[in-house]
Formats: sequence, structure tokens, C-alpha cells
Amino acid sequence: MVITCDASFLFSLYGNDAHSQRAVTWCSSSTKPIYLSSLTHFELGNALRFSEFRKVIRPGAAAHYEAGFELAIAQGRLIVATINLANVVDEAKRISSIRTLTGGHRGFDIFHVASALTMEATHFLTFDENQKILAQAEGLKVPL
Repeated sequence: MVITCDASFLFSLYGNDAHSQRAVTWCSSSTKPIYLSSLTHFELGNALRFSEFRKVIRPGAAAHYEAGFELAIAQGRLIVATINLANVVDEAKRISSIRTLTGGHRGFDIFHVASALTMEATHFLTFDENQKILAQAEGLKVPL
């Protein structure tokens, strides 16, 4: 079993939002590491800083939350997988060509699912309902 996620899940897990308790509870019940792409790694850091910029989180919170995230990587609870970006882009093009016109999927959401498929993931964690639909359509199990 390979578990991957998107930035919405990570933001809930390492930040503080309406889904944080569900994310923490899910992780507490799993002993498996969560794999993520370098794109997801980047997107979480940017999302935290953008939230602080927009004053959604308090000053200094982005750095605090990001430190917890980086600690989880150092401890092996999160693993930043090395994947070929060209392969991810090719997979994203395929997904977009068959799913975006009927499902209205955003580019980064497609990249997350394409990365998961490139990593041969079986499970995908997200709190984004449209991305959940996309991941399931591509054969991933979405337990949340």
C-alpha cells in the first residue's frame, strides 16, 4: 500500500483548519508513511505563507507549521519521493484530456493525482471534494 496526499490534507495536518482533527485522527490510526511529490512539498510551504500573507493565520504561524512538516519528513513519517517530472506532466496531460471538460479540474489537482499514479499509489488523502472525485476516477482509494 502506497499512500499519497495533496496540499489540502497536509495543510489540515500541519496547519489549523476545519479538517485538522480528521487529519490528525487519520494519521494516528495509520503506521504507514505518506509519500508526496516535490510539487506537493512546494505547494504546502507556499500555501502556509500565502495564508499568513492573507492574515488567515497569525504572523509567524507559517514558519511554525512548516517546521512541524519538515520534522515529519526528517522522521520519515512523510517521504518526498523522487519522481520524473516529465512522466508526471505526461500523465497530467492524459488525465486532463479525459477528465477536465467533464469535471472542471484545476491544474495542480491534476498534478497531485498524476504524481500519485506515477508513484504507483493505492491511496490518496485529500479534503478537496472535486479532487477526491478525480482521484477515485483514476482508481485511487480516498479514505477520507
